[in-house]
Amino acid sequence: MAAVPRIAALDVLRGFALGGILVVNITVMANPDGLASGPVRTVLTAFCSDKFYVLFSFLFGYSLTLQFRSAERDGADVRLRTMRRCAALMTIGLLHVAFLFSDDVLFGYGLLGLILLAMNRIQPKTALRCAAGLYGTFVVAVTVLGMNAPTTVMSDDGAMAALRAGWLTAASYRWETFFERFDLFLVFGLLNVLPLFLIGFAAGKTRLLETPDRYLPLLPKVQWIGFGIAAPFSLLTATLDNPSLAGVTALLNLPLAAAYAATILRLAQHRPRLAQTLGTAGKFAATNYIGQSVITSVIFTGNGFALVGRLPDWLVVLIAVAIYLMQLGASQLWARRHRYGPIEWVLRRATYGPRRRWPAR
Repeated sequence: MAAVPRIAALDVLRGFALGGILVVNITVMANPDGLASGPVRTVLTAFCSDKFYVLFSFLFGYSLTLQFRSAERDGADVRLRTMRRCAALMTIGLLHVAFLFSDDVLFGYGLLGLILLAMNRIQPKTALRCAAGLYGTFVVAVTVLGMNAPTTVMSDDGAMAALRAGWLTAASYRWETFFERFDLFLVFGLLNVLPLFLIGFAAGKTRLLETPDRYLPLLPKVQWIGFGIAAPFSLLTATLDNPSLAGVTALLNLPLAAAYAATILRLAQHRPRLAQTLGTAGKFAATNYIGQSVITSVIFTGNGFALVGRLPDWLVVLIAVAIYLMQLGASQLWARRHRYGPIEWVLRRATYGPRRRWPAR
């Protein structure tokens, strides 16, 4: 079997994005009502919220092109292999929803991955045009919704009680919450996440990140646009906190996320240890993602200390930083003996078949 070699830049970016994903997700786990108004909320809204899923989604779209290449090199059925992987992602995602976190992304990634499979032959330019059309529609939609949003949001005491209860009550609440808003989940995925997949798909088709000499000269300009233009406006919209600016915020998310990625890629070129640390965590991205939910579930729900709604926002963020640093270290230790994380191995078995054994390092 001819394996497609790992691309260091993808692993580094995954490892970096894991930290941002955790900072955002933990605020939902810590309090279903969201962060209280104040500096912590403003900063996280401006520089974290909806920025890192942009990067994660781009990376998924890129990685799917590698899966297609691998199947083609092996002479395997691309459709069958990809459908197996997507089905496994969806299954893991549903388990994640039921037992750990209702804002799971893996189910949606598996579902949208099937759409990308159907678009396998699309040309990069066409993929970018489709992405622009879908994301433009999303910007208009959230702008209209924001203009008609209610001025006050009621506290969800029922969510607090359910999450503080035993695991069965919390699982029932998460399951019902997920499927009650499933229609919105599908629309959001098609208009917001799929275009990001398509951008990554186009980048993967052109092998953009596989030759540093190709992308490194572009990174300073990406940083200038992201930090020089998008970041100040993102801070302004977060400070104003006006729902009618949701479309503007959605537009700003793209260059700011790209600037983060550009910065990490530039740092990785000159700091091998940073690249190795982030890259190792990125190799186990799915395991680390699920691991974050396991840890935060123990902290905030009735599965453990039931601290949901009881900690100040600044402490929640510090907990997220501590968990992320712990995962970076744990990934290093795990990599000494194992090539794959547990979730990655499940996905590989689902993708390639049950004959594979757990590999030694």
